[in-house]
Order: sequence, then C-alpha cells, then structure tokens
Amino acid sequence: MSVIPIQKQWVMAENSPSIISKGVKDMYGTFMGNVIGTATDIDGTIQTVGLDCGSEGLRQIPYEQLVLQGDVLIFIPNWRIEAQRLLREKGLTIRRLTALMGIVSDNSEMKPDAELIHEKYKSKLISLDETEAKIKAKLATRLEELEEQEKAIKFFLFDVQIQANSNEISQTTFDDAQKLSNNMVDRINHEKSEIHNIQKRIHDMSLESIEMIETKKDVIQQTAVSYMNSPCDTVLTHSMPEPELPVAPQCEPENTLPEPPEDESELSTTSSETETETDSSGNVDPEDPDWLSRMQSQ
Repeated sequence: MSVIPIQKQWVMAENSPSIISKGVKDMYGTFMGNVIGTATDIDGTIQTVGLDCGSEGLRQIPYEQLVLQGDVLIFIPNWRIEAQRLLREKGLTIRRLTALMGIVSDNSEMKPDAELIHEKYKSKLISLDETEAKIKAKLATRLEELEEQEKAIKFFLFDVQIQANSNEISQTTFDDAQKLSNNMVDRINHEKSEIHNIQKRIHDMSLESIEMIETKKDVIQQTAVSYMNSPCDTVLTHSMPEPELPVAPQCEPENTLPEPPEDESELSTTSSETETETDSSGNVDPEDPDWLSRMQSQ
C-alpha cells in the first residue's frame, strides 16, 4: 500500500496560484473531488475550500488541511495535524526544560530566575496536557470508525463471494471486487497503524514530561542542600558561642514543713541558757564577780 509523501514546503500559502478545478486526493491516493471555490474571511484570508464530491454534494474542507503537491491537492486528516502540532510543541517544551535543569545544576545562583522560567514552561505543559486529552479522544474515536469500516468491507466482500459461488457473477468479477476491497482494507490498516504509532509517541512524551518535572524537584533540593552546606554558612554556624543554660535553684524537699517563728523573749532565754550550759561545762571565767549569783538564781 503506497502513501503519498507529504513535504512541508508544499503547504499552500495565501499567494498560491489558483487552485480552482484542481483535484483533491486523500493521503492514500483516493480521489475525493474537484475544487470549485474558496470561502474567505473579511480580511481576505482563505478559511475553507469547496469540493464537488459528486452525488455527495458540496464538501467544505479547512484550508490548513490541504497540501499542494504538483497539480493535486492532498487532504490531511485533522487528527494528524493536531497530533503533529502537539508532539512538536511538547517536544520543544521538554527540550527547554532539559536545558533549564542543566543551567540550574551548573550554577545554583540562577535558581530564582530558573524558578520563574520553570513556572512558564510548567503552565505550558499543563495546557498541552489538556490538548493531549482531547487528541487522544479523537484518535480513539477514529479507530472505532475504522474498525466499523473494516467490518462493513469484509461483510460486503463475503456477500460478493456468495454471489460468485452461486454462479450469479463470474470469478473474474469476484476477483476484481476482492482486489478493490483489499485495497480499502490496506488503507484502513495503514491509517490504524499510523494512529497507534502516534498514540505511542504521545504516551512516551507524557512519561518524559513527568520525569522532567520530578528531575526538576530533585535538582532544586540538591541545590538547596549544597547552599546550606556552603563553607561560609558553616563558619558562621561554628563561630557562634553556645548559650549557657540557667542552673535550676535547689529546692527543699516537699515533705519538709516550715518551722514556726520564735518569740524574741524565748530567743533571749534560750541564748542565756546556752551561755549557762557553756559555763557549767568548764568554760566559765572564774574571775567574773557575778557568776555565783547567776548560779544561785538558776
């Protein structure tokens, strides 16, 4: 099954030669119709191209979905254009994030500026994720349509085979019908294969995007750790004197009861008794003239 190669330099521009009456084919070479005119916006830009599709009538195709190749216009499916745009924009964003991580890892002083730029690219990835979800839904819907078409072709070919086996048509007619049907199935299988390939690329790029975000967190953490462990910061930390902890006052045991205050008279009597006991123990001065009177009074 041959597919018409598409080259970027053949995309039509606004000043392209007239495309009126040119034929339009799909990517697999199937004729779709002839151009009968274009619909333009108020500023003159082409919006859609009208095709004469025979009994199907007029069909309007967005101008961006047509590529000029020689004297023929090639119709590009919308899902393919959107998927290619998504892969291109997301791939560029991931490459820029990779470059940003390299700058941060080499120079930690660029971290504040890198944070601002990272938020910009992060917002871009979020918007691309929303677009990616819509494209995935379109691809899944297109696969379902292709499956239904393939079933219809096989059912139709089976009916033709019954006609050949019942001698309603010749074997040559059946062979021609089978050849054309197989060509249609080949085109369907080729488109399905292309869709599966794009789905895989989108999935792989999503994983790469998640990995880039996680890598960014690790780089910032490593940068913060290296900044905290810098020599200047370490010297400041060790040069600071250690604070002295206050010594807790020694308190009396809780079970010790306070003694009641003593009367002054009792204190003086106690003092006299102490002195007398001291004198009686042999420490009394014998030359004191009043020692005898004190003894007698006691």
